[in-house]
Amino acid sequence: MPTPISFEEVARRPLPGMAVPQQLAFGPDDRVLTYLHSPERDLVRRLFVLDLEDPASEPEEVALEGAVTSDAELSHEEMLRRERARELGLGVTSAIWADKGDALMVPSPDGVRVVHGLAEGKARGARVVLAVGTGDGPVEDPRLSPDGSQLAFVRHGDVHVVATSGEGPVVRLTDSGGEGVSNGLAEYVAQEEMDRDHGLWWSPDGRHLAYTEVDERHVPLFRIVHQGAAGPGGPPFEDHRYPFAGEANARVRLGVVPAAGGDTVWMDLGPEDRYLARVRWLPDGALVAEVESRDQTSLELVRLDPASGEATVLLEEASEVWLNLSDDFRALERPAAGGERAFLWSSERTGFRHLELRAGDGSLVRVLTEGAWTVDALEGVDEEGGTAFFTGTRDGATECHLYAVALDGGPVRRLSPEPGVHDVTVGRSGRLAADRFSSLAEPPRVVVRSLADGAVVRTLEVGEDPRIAELELTPPEIVSLAGADGTELYGLVFRPEPAAGVADGVRLPPLVVHVYGGPQVQVVQNSWACTVMLRAQALRRLGCACLALDNRGSSRRGLAFEGAVRHDMGHVEVDDQVAGVRWALDHGLGDPARVAVNGWSYGGYMSLLCLARAPQVFTAAVAGAPVTHWDGYDTHYTERYMGTPQENPDGYEQSSVMAHAAGIRGRLLLVHGLLDENVHFRHTARLIDRLVAERVPYSLLVFPDERHMPRRMEDRAFMEEQVVGFLLESLA
Repeated sequence: MPTPISFEEVARRPLPGMAVPQQLAFGPDDRVLTYLHSPERDLVRRLFVLDLEDPASEPEEVALEGAVTSDAELSHEEMLRRERARELGLGVTSAIWADKGDALMVPSPDGVRVVHGLAEGKARGARVVLAVGTGDGPVEDPRLSPDGSQLAFVRHGDVHVVATSGEGPVVRLTDSGGEGVSNGLAEYVAQEEMDRDHGLWWSPDGRHLAYTEVDERHVPLFRIVHQGAAGPGGPPFEDHRYPFAGEANARVRLGVVPAAGGDTVWMDLGPEDRYLARVRWLPDGALVAEVESRDQTSLELVRLDPASGEATVLLEEASEVWLNLSDDFRALERPAAGGERAFLWSSERTGFRHLELRAGDGSLVRVLTEGAWTVDALEGVDEEGGTAFFTGTRDGATECHLYAVALDGGPVRRLSPEPGVHDVTVGRSGRLAADRFSSLAEPPRVVVRSLADGAVVRTLEVGEDPRIAELELTPPEIVSLAGADGTELYGLVFRPEPAAGVADGVRLPPLVVHVYGGPQVQVVQNSWACTVMLRAQALRRLGCACLALDNRGSSRRGLAFEGAVRHDMGHVEVDDQVAGVRWALDHGLGDPARVAVNGWSYGGYMSLLCLARAPQVFTAAVAGAPVTHWDGYDTHYTERYMGTPQENPDGYEQSSVMAHAAGIRGRLLLVHGLLDENVHFRHTARLIDRLVAERVPYSLLVFPDERHMPRRMEDRAFMEEQVVGFLLESLA
């Protein structure tokens, strides 16, 4: 029988087999590939460069100073940025090429470095030509100009520019930054919910910058006290301007300013209470922006004149459910027939996201993909060859593959022959792609493919992780079952270790359900990430069966599947999880008297509702960082699915955990970080008030120095010990 998996092993990051190259990026001419990697298989990553033109070349490390190896070295601003990005890594965490120049930008907590000389693929030729330090204040959101000759960044809430040659002064372009006002930075909901991390955009010729001005002075402060801080006097605190559902958002303006300094021209984005979702420059020097209505049922793609700010609507998307944002807009550099530039776009108007070719005025030229499957992302374009490359679910909802389709239309070609999930970076020339892929049975591998036929031209060898053999992991299996309304659902089953003594055909094993259950996430995939769900692996080693199920409302199954939760969260999701448990019990995978559920964030919310709304099914729950009432979460996420509390008061009340707390009969463990600035600890505190009023017993595990994602190894290991111990005791 395999030995038990220790709590330290469950908490250790990276997970077994997952320490492979990250942030794969091609140089401007696709001659070189840069990536971040830790040969020691820890969280401290280093920068490497590989010459793709020389088949005999080996990756070379680029030596850089200033990379931190401890969270304690991070500034407050950098810590919050990493929270938004869910970044646990240390060392070098980002390396970004200029679009068209031999310049690589490497931000770090002590500033930002610009490296020249890597385009030939040799680390020894690299030299740091600019190092902007933090002596005058934190350097935030640094952005290289397209040719790499200039660096823009934000300091003290204002936009600055400096030449990467190191010659000349730092030019300050804005002067309105201050308490509650910032320039060049994405506001909270843009970073957390819209996948828009930036508020600065260079023009193609490097002569202008588009930037956001964010005014949050009218958004109330939410104070978080560092209750675990040592030292004399009162504890330190931090204030966040958090836009709660139904309340005021930040006011966001988009301006264009000369990079050499001068007056800002403000763009016309229409009514104030809308979201600036995306901003891009066009090859002809105009801007385009995606502007979304607050209720997120309509979106305009507008062309903006940088000289006057005048806006022209190119197209509008509308939905009776909601609109999911994408990054699939791609302006084509080469003029089409008649001299007009076209662009690529994606739309969910059919219920599934698909690619379209549109003329410069926004009119539809042709639909490029179609069917009852979804495009995940437009990955790149080969304009000379007339081909678009994308990833999607054409070969199954639990797979993700790379495909090609001609811009002139025609059949879709699959370029990734290996089963599983492929994470792809397409080179700028459209000739090559870096592909990191895995399956339930195979840990991640990284290769460089020819986009002509998908053939592997280089493999990045990183060696086999010895932890895989040491832990003797058994991959879960993907199963298909009927949800509460008959919809086909996919689940992961971790069968208990037979030698554990409980799955011997006489005594049924306890069943532990691992749940997320919310929108924008898919758990069940043919991916190694599912195999290294180590809490489930540890539990199956101890004799438990484990099930993870993607209920209605989760992603990559089309808009109707997602939209089942509209204005009524926490109901069909629980019904489907109950259907999953009943399927497992019918197949001998659990004892009906011993069923537990656990999850984090939306999964914490789901764990609570499963215990409260289906006490006849679930006997115990662990709820980590749960949302307990949607009026306490942010505008963009919550209102997309629930509307506002003013419009949908009954929906908010019935979707809250508090409305169902009296129904809890099983054992409950609540887990939360006191510094969580995303799902505030207030959610758990409000629930505890209701539990006390209803005389419902509970257990509580708090981490005074953790935010939404536990970062410290010792905290994660202790949490696993407590959670697993609670589950085993509750299911004994």
